[in-house]
Amino acid sequence: MNITIGRYYDVKSVIHGLDPRAKLIFLLVYIVGVFLSTSPLEYAVVILTLAVCIWLSHVPFGLLIKGLRGVAYIIIFTVIINLFFTHDGKVLFQAWVFKITDKGVLLSVKIFIRLSVLIIMSSVVTLTTTYLAMADAIESFLKPLSIFKVPAHEIGMMITISLRFVPTLLDELDKIKLAQMSRGAVFDEGGIFKKAKAMLPLMIPLFVSAFRRADSLALAMEARCYRGGEGRTKYKLLKYKKADIILFLFMFFYICSLFVIKCML
Repeated sequence: MNITIGRYYDVKSVIHGLDPRAKLIFLLVYIVGVFLSTSPLEYAVVILTLAVCIWLSHVPFGLLIKGLRGVAYIIIFTVIINLFFTHDGKVLFQAWVFKITDKGVLLSVKIFIRLSVLIIMSSVVTLTTTYLAMADAIESFLKPLSIFKVPAHEIGMMITISLRFVPTLLDELDKIKLAQMSRGAVFDEGGIFKKAKAMLPLMIPLFVSAFRRADSLALAMEARCYRGGEGRTKYKLLKYKKADIILFLFMFFYICSLFVIKCML
């Protein structure tokens, strides 16, 4: 499956060594900057920032594109909807109820760039962060809510386990599909409804496999005397280092650049 969310690319790099909290904060700030960008110069800053992160992460660009292909249908569908159903601006092409305008083309390009860079940057963060580090970061962010009896540790653990099992279940789905095809099952013929109906026999063994894995995980956690976050200590404590401070400065420079460009235009 062409999905990179939840996977970890094990290599030494500057991005891998950063505090997971700093990476999640940077991802949030980057997303805000992407949605605030409207001009070509602002998009150039967004793309340049992404290129620097990819270069520092040492993650192969082909792996990131592979993750982008996994949601290509969603991106294409969104682009087509905005292209044909935006009626403002000068008409460039019209046939029946479909109309393409210059503003529609511009909006479609913006949507394509936004979705692409957001997915790629999210993949960079997840590929360079272990799921245990991600759990620690989420728990750290939710810790102040513990005064309201919010189970920060349990929520962080659930989110992390969910992310961890996304690629595992997708790989399991691939294996089940290949096993069914070896027995003569056909999944790529007919219309969209026939293809959807053909996928139903895959769901039952996939759910059985998911419940089996969940049961095994629960037994493994109980065997290790897991009783939730209360009273637990950590072997590795999260601490901001010099590289994280540099990331925050880079983050500040990124936002200031977008703000200056927006004020100049």
